[in-house]
Amino acid sequence: MLAQIPQNFEKLPKDQLNREILRVGMIAELDAVNLYEQMAAMTDDRKIKKILMDIAREEKTHVGEFETMLLQLDSEQVKELEKGKKEVEEMAD
Repeated sequence: MLAQIPQNFEKLPKDQLNREILRVGMIAELDAVNLYEQMAAMTDDRKIKKILMDIAREEKTHVGEFETMLLQLDSEQVKELEKGKKEVEEMAD
């Protein structure tokens, strides 16, 4: 299932708008990863599967590009990602 992209950005201040644009980009790329990986799982054609998985990997790179930009603009996101990482590490112990 593809994500629903928010439509009403007009009232956001510019700094928030830019963060939301980056988040929407991440959502779109993650949707693409899911789609390509699901299609790869459905096909029995080795060449199609290989191409789809290669494209999915490229989309993951795009997620990383959007995330890198977002982390430059949103210090709260940086803190919360680190907090989440620590919580997972604590649960794994």
